[in-house]
Amino acid sequence: MQHPIGIGLAGLGNVGAGVFKHLQNNRTLLRERLGLDLEVRRIAVRNPANRAEEGFPAALLTENWRDLVDDPSVQIIVEVMGRKEESLELILAALDAKKAVVTANKALLAEHGGQIFESATRNQTPVFYEAAVGGGIPIIKCLREALVGNHIDSIHGIINGTSNYILTRMTDGDLSFQEALAEAQAAGYAEPDPSFDVNGWDAAHKAMILASLAYGFWIPKDQIFVEGIEQLTAADIRFAKSLGYKIKLLGIIKASPHSEGSEIEVRVHPTLIPRDHVLASVNGVFNAIAVHGDVVGEVLFYGRGAGQNPTSSAVLSDIAEAADAIQRPRRDLGFIPHSLYGSCKPIESSLSEYYLRLTVEDRPGVIAQIAGILGELQIGISSILQPESDEEGANVALVMMIHTASNSQMRNAVERIDALSCVKRPPRMIRVEHFS
Repeated sequence: MQHPIGIGLAGLGNVGAGVFKHLQNNRTLLRERLGLDLEVRRIAVRNPANRAEEGFPAALLTENWRDLVDDPSVQIIVEVMGRKEESLELILAALDAKKAVVTANKALLAEHGGQIFESATRNQTPVFYEAAVGGGIPIIKCLREALVGNHIDSIHGIINGTSNYILTRMTDGDLSFQEALAEAQAAGYAEPDPSFDVNGWDAAHKAMILASLAYGFWIPKDQIFVEGIEQLTAADIRFAKSLGYKIKLLGIIKASPHSEGSEIEVRVHPTLIPRDHVLASVNGVFNAIAVHGDVVGEVLFYGRGAGQNPTSSAVLSDIAEAADAIQRPRRDLGFIPHSLYGSCKPIESSLSEYYLRLTVEDRPGVIAQIAGILGELQIGISSILQPESDEEGANVALVMMIHTASNSQMRNAVERIDALSCVKRPPRMIRVEHFS
């Protein structure tokens, strides 16, 4: 048995406490499987005295994360602080000190991945980040290793458990968005301020990381399209169900066919998906990611996308891999850029089918006016759903399923339709995905 590998743990929140607990509980298992002993040497926390009172070893605790970097007995830095600026400073300092890094910080990687891996390359020191996407789902390792021989045609992911729980309860319980959100907060699945989950940006950061791994360049934040679930209504859920769909917050990553150039598209938004597709059955706080490769075909990953134990499992896996990398240096430092792709398709050029819900006057000629606008813009209608009204002239819902069109075409159409006097509320447009 070689000398123990020393670990510096930055952060003792929900994930950090779980990592420490499971490292202690499973230390023998890890030693037997790795042939190495893993030992936590220092822990950086905001208030060491309080954490010591909770039972964490006082001798290991420090207020200053620099103590982890400066400690010669620490070879792996585990960053689970969850902040961006300070976490970036820590990671860059650790890499300069030639200490392997493990992080679960999705926002940091999505927005500063290029800078981090430039430093990793310069210092020939690896960064591991399995826990940044999908909790305990091993999607990062899959893209980096198992599917290395595939062109990735597409990735579709339900990658935010909070939003998926809310949409599940809106569907199964016929709840409004606010009612489902309140239920999620009461159950501990949503934060008191849930905006980062429901506005789509938590999922967007994960999609940026997946796209960057799949296509070899770091995706600029301003080149992806992000829309949250805050505006969805119970009526949208019911109409989708009657049409044979479920609504999910979906991360969509696609590559243009090789014959059409090297653009990719990255977007996160509410999406109607066919009720018989496997992703439609992913409910509650669970995540699922479907990857299509040109060689392997479609593979599906499913599991809990957040929480102390699933995330800790992914961090432990990264720690084990980091310990192995210390013994046997490697060429792959966590991200290998390549030049097959290099640009993102603007959302205006993105093609999709659409669900369009309008609130209109119930009188003759209304559908003709709307269909006329769509026809002028070369947009086809695949079906129309209009519930009967008991009172002539009342405002009623009108739902149209739209054939494939560009985002630019649909934006122009919605603006013109909204200006009609017979349209009484702002139109609601949701994209449809058939996974073809």
